Amino acid sequence: MVEPLHMHLLRDLLHRLRAGESQRRVARDLGLSRNTVAKYHHLAAGHGLLRPDQPLPDEGTLLVLLQADIQPPQTPSSVEPYRDVVEALLEQGVEMVAIHARLSQDYGYTGSYSSLRRFVAHEHPRAPQVVVRVHCSPGEEAQVDFGSARPLYDPRAGRVRPGQVFVATLSYSRHMYAELVFDQKVSTWIACHRHAFAFWDGVPRRLVPDNLKAAVQRAVVDDPVLGEAYRRMALHYGFLVSPTRPATPQHKGKTESGVHYVKRNFLAGREFLDIDMANRQLRTWLTETAGSRVHGTTRQPPWRLFVEHERPALLPLPQDPFTLVEIKLVKVHPDCHVTLDGSFYSVPYHFCGQSLEAHVHERVVELYDRTALVSTHPRASGPGQWQTRLEDYPQEKAAYLLNTPQVCRRRAADIGPCTFQLVDHLLAERPLDRLRSVQGLLRLEETVGPQRLEKACARAVFFGQVSYRRVKEILNAALDQEPLPGDESMADGPTSMESFVFARAVQEFFPLPSDCAQSAEVQR
Repeated sequence: MVEPLHMHLLRDLLHRLRAGESQRRVARDLGLSRNTVAKYHHLAAGHGLLRPDQPLPDEGTLLVLLQADIQPPQTPSSVEPYRDVVEALLEQGVEMVAIHARLSQDYGYTGSYSSLRRFVAHEHPRAPQVVVRVHCSPGEEAQVDFGSARPLYDPRAGRVRPGQVFVATLSYSRHMYAELVFDQKVSTWIACHRHAFAFWDGVPRRLVPDNLKAAVQRAVVDDPVLGEAYRRMALHYGFLVSPTRPATPQHKGKTESGVHYVKRNFLAGREFLDIDMANRQLRTWLTETAGSRVHGTTRQPPWRLFVEHERPALLPLPQDPFTLVEIKLVKVHPDCHVTLDGSFYSVPYHFCGQSLEAHVHERVVELYDRTALVSTHPRASGPGQWQTRLEDYPQEKAAYLLNTPQVCRRRAADIGPCTFQLVDHLLAERPLDRLRSVQGLLRLEETVGPQRLEKACARAVFFGQVSYRRVKEILNAALDQEPLPGDESMADGPTSMESFVFARAVQEFFPLPSDCAQSAEVQR
């Protein structure tokens, strides 16, 4: 079998043979085997191609005369005996992994899965895929995406967490911004964009993100629905958003390559103390290494193209950075609060049971009823915190929270010493359990006035009956108008809280049987 040669090499071989060079020298100069030169010499002589006075035919004729019957050596595929089985399974839509498993289990096939793939590719060749390489002008476009990264230590959580890398690539200069993070939340997505724009000192006119949840609320082919926070960020900075079609990562190949480049060149083989250290080194690497390399497509250093052409073409940064983190739909619970990231924020009570729109900023939380601002709170720094305004409760509900034990003591002291003594005694043991009783007692001032309430409390204290119910009974029976026994002794102030005894024995009013009297005497 004659080795097939490239047309340029074949013409050089014929030229040397027609010039009378030996086969040994031709083989040595062209790097061919002597057998190959000898066989071509035999074929050319048979077709009269070695006569110097005859011009060589065109390339098509030479291929027909010298290489028409030349075929490279082929080894029969190990799948060939099972051709009919494979073809039948392919027609049924069976995947090649399943075909290989069935050949091995049912027919005793011992070949590899790669052999099956090569056989199918040879028998059913696919048409080559044609792509269009899109070129962008300076400042026109940037592509953004997340990629998985190695686990990194989180100093705020105090543990190692799986990492993510955010990469934004300017399509003209290929200058990148990258940042290591721990999640793909909307807040992280927004913050990474803001950091990228500050790193470039400008904003591209169009951004091409993937269809991740932080950017695209619903991914459809022709009309993707953007997340509300991302849409508002685009309006704030003035860029357009063009999400890629679903399952077509090649539409953002520039940032896909950027993610791979960061992972292979920066992250591979490096150790970092924590994510903060990694991001500091990454920021330096973006300019000194990634920016100064000669890019494989542009054949120019990305940093130089960025400085000379792209940075002047970017949109200017707005005066105030975008602070909105995310927008969520929240429901107002019966306690007049909504829940956001494990923390609680109050809204006016008449919104209970309704759904509101929460605009979460970096430091502020705004709650909207459609377009009307309902409430604003400082953003909680962690889960489990309560941001409550007492005016959001109904008046009767807010009173309980407003009148704390300390407030009740102050109000009682303003009314009088006996009222303070009674209130202080009630709050001394179980302040939360008796707080409502104390609040009810102090509300009696609104109907009877401070003088009558003070006298009623003085009578209750005198007889040792310190309770809200007893004070109310005294007022209802107008007993506060009656003088106390030994009234002159009360002039110096309230008596101490001690046990009192009746002045006369109970037997004088209710005579007891003899046996009960004896029992009472024994107990006494």
